[in-house]
Amino acid sequence: MGKVIGIDLGTTNSCVSVIENGEPVIIPGNSGASTTPSIVAFTKNGERLIGEAAGRQAVTNPERTISSIKRHMGTEWSIRIDGKEYKPQTISAMILMQLKKDAESFLNDSVTDAVITVPAYFNDIQRQATKDAGRIAGLNVLRIINEPTSAALSYGLDHGEPQKVMVYDLGGGTFDVSIIEIGDGVIEVLATAGDNNLGGDDFNRRISEWIVGEVRREQGIDLSKDFAAMARITEAAEQAKKVLSTGDTAKIELPYLTQGKNGMVHLDKMLTRSRFEELVQDLVERTAVPVRSALRDAGIASSALSRVLLVGGSTRIPCVQKKVRELTGKEPSRNINPDECVAKGAAILGNTLLGNAPVLSGSGQDLILLDVIPLSLSIETVGGVATKLVERNSTVPTRYSQVFSTTAPFQREVLIHVLQGERPMAKDNKTIGKFKLKGIKRAMSGVPQIEVTFDLDANGILKVSAKDLDTGKEQSITITANERMSDDEIEKAIRDAQEYSGSDQLRREAAELKNDAQSLVVQMEQTIKDKGKEMDKVKKKQLKADCAALQKQISKIKLDKVTQEEIDSLREAKEQLEQSGAM
Repeated sequence: MGKVIGIDLGTTNSCVSVIENGEPVIIPGNSGASTTPSIVAFTKNGERLIGEAAGRQAVTNPERTISSIKRHMGTEWSIRIDGKEYKPQTISAMILMQLKKDAESFLNDSVTDAVITVPAYFNDIQRQATKDAGRIAGLNVLRIINEPTSAALSYGLDHGEPQKVMVYDLGGGTFDVSIIEIGDGVIEVLATAGDNNLGGDDFNRRISEWIVGEVRREQGIDLSKDFAAMARITEAAEQAKKVLSTGDTAKIELPYLTQGKNGMVHLDKMLTRSRFEELVQDLVERTAVPVRSALRDAGIASSALSRVLLVGGSTRIPCVQKKVRELTGKEPSRNINPDECVAKGAAILGNTLLGNAPVLSGSGQDLILLDVIPLSLSIETVGGVATKLVERNSTVPTRYSQVFSTTAPFQREVLIHVLQGERPMAKDNKTIGKFKLKGIKRAMSGVPQIEVTFDLDANGILKVSAKDLDTGKEQSITITANERMSDDEIEKAIRDAQEYSGSDQLRREAAELKNDAQSLVVQMEQTIKDKGKEMDKVKKKQLKADCAALQKQISKIKLDKVTQEEIDSLREAKEQLEQSGAM
């Protein structure tokens, strides 16, 4: 078996590493740089360019140049060029093919096996899309690993003492924070949180918007719809951001930017670091919520952290580093290269998967890597409730089963509605798959035993199965990229759960009470039917009246608008019927 390469498939730049002489080394791209821009371009003469070559011609060919494709992974986004449609997987595969080619040139050998990293907050759809991209590129993807975990792997094996670290990973398009415990040969993720729509691209965009605003104010020209001008502005914005990571000012010069009413428009502006920090202040503040969430979920205070590791190029921004110090009370560690550590960690894991001892540990022990899932997994149950089978931050791989039953008499099939998110009601979470279990044995409601199993592999990719324990009939589904949950939806899932936690709890309480009340009505009506003839007339009349009263209260409950008063009235009517039935 040949060597396994570790690939950090980034939003802005990608990086590839391999173990050489027991240590992870970075494989240079065809330009000699340690990273390859994640850019793909199609020239008008049919040539396909990857990396720096694609980036160099972006200004003159903006409509046929694709960057930041990672933000579209697991979505229905596509682009049509020269009559051919390209999906995110296929564009990403082109980048992976270039990295594979660079690795084969470096090693002077063919490469087929790889470990590829993804943001910790990628859902199973996005992970599957990444794995599919690897397969399209001709790679056998041995493992999908979370980027912060990979960074900790790179760091942890070279710092053998037991410790808890925070990985603050702000890349080109995504932000992740993970709390990780490192021990003897064990790297365990305690909690993860993040924002899949926050990264260096957003910082660049703020500078671009500032430039466009300055030209509009001074020249009266709107450049936002000028593709060629915007391509140059975007490039200049990124360069200015990098300059301001070390300097106090950045000079932005763009001669011959566009044609105005009075001739050519030339841009010559000075952007100060203080003005830049004003432009991006809210973006930096957005990182605080996931940091606090991860610490809370891990059950530790920031004072319990031994190290804070900065990963991703955007952590070079001084105001980002300042925010990390404010949030954790610690000076971020500078022991790792933020651009290279993720790929190196993936190479370490790949080497371990070959059966080799963990490099750099000196222990000779087998490496145990315990990662987690970012969002809870549920199925919809009666009343529209999202019943969680796997909680977020559960360690993977994992398998969990729960037995459910039918809700109607003689039901022959059930719909398994798979959800992802933190909200108690199904409609407020993201649907990631549906399938039917057919051929259930005819029986009264509540009799059939339907076992639903969630099986999450080490890549965080989900398989759901349902089995009728009486007949043995079984149906399953592996969630694929046909059902998607976008980056925005994941971010919204956590935000909504926090914002609407009060009303969510109310609706869940109402749904459960409504289900119990309806079951009680059915039970009492059956009792009247079966024993009505020998029943005391006064009691029978009272039971009928109380059944009608409870049914009326049930019909008033609308889960999306329910109030505490309605819940109290329903509970009171239910208790009255219970008392009447017990007499």
